[in-house]
Amino acid sequence: MVAAYPGLDARLMVGMEIHVELATKTKMFTSVPNVAHPDYHDAAPNSIIDPVVIGMPGVLPVINKAAVDMAIKVGLALGCEIASFTKWDRKSYYYPDLPKNYQISQYDLPICGEGEIEIPVSHEPDAPTKKIRILRAHLEEDAGKLAHEAPGGIAIDHSIVDLNRAGTPLLEIVTYPDFETPDQVVMFGQMLRDIVRHIGVSEGVMQMGHIRFEPNINVIITKDGKTYKTPIAEIK
Repeated sequence: MVAAYPGLDARLMVGMEIHVELATKTKMFTSVPNVAHPDYHDAAPNSIIDPVVIGMPGVLPVINKAAVDMAIKVGLALGCEIASFTKWDRKSYYYPDLPKNYQISQYDLPICGEGEIEIPVSHEPDAPTKKIRILRAHLEEDAGKLAHEAPGGIAIDHSIVDLNRAGTPLLEIVTYPDFETPDQVVMFGQMLRDIVRHIGVSEGVMQMGHIRFEPNINVIITKDGKTYKTPIAEIK
């Protein structure tokens, strides 16, 4: 995308972060049912939690092997290098929707490394294709949900929390900033949604939060032979 101003060339540059809730039967680090699984979509608030989810002293996490298998499936579908060794990290998280005050995630040794996927650049039948590079895909646990009104839309003067989603297996996929138009972002999002549905790792329903897209946007500006980059804006 190019903005036409005399002496100025402005080009869009977008990278994507995508969070995919994996539809395992149980959560990432405990045997409690997973709200992202079809059997538990309608669970009552705070009904599928346990001492691990709420961060009680002395509890220890146990990795969900099915979530690891699903993450590897996604990595293979995206042409990623699968790590022969990976590890977990604690990320400080001081919000009430994850009571233990840290998120178990992956930082320097993700389960899936670099890959790429080829997308059509638009919905036109004969549209050319473009390779989108994948930087990484790593596993982590999701947080719960904060609400600022009671069920049924009843006004309240405080916030409430539902921890059913806390601990849900979450795969975060990060791309390089290879997108140059909104159409390319849309085509990638639709293709990724179709992939996770086809290989059976997620229902991919955006309205239910199964897949969440976060574009990181900036602009490359060229003027008088000099190139400038605007600050990156992350849209959640």
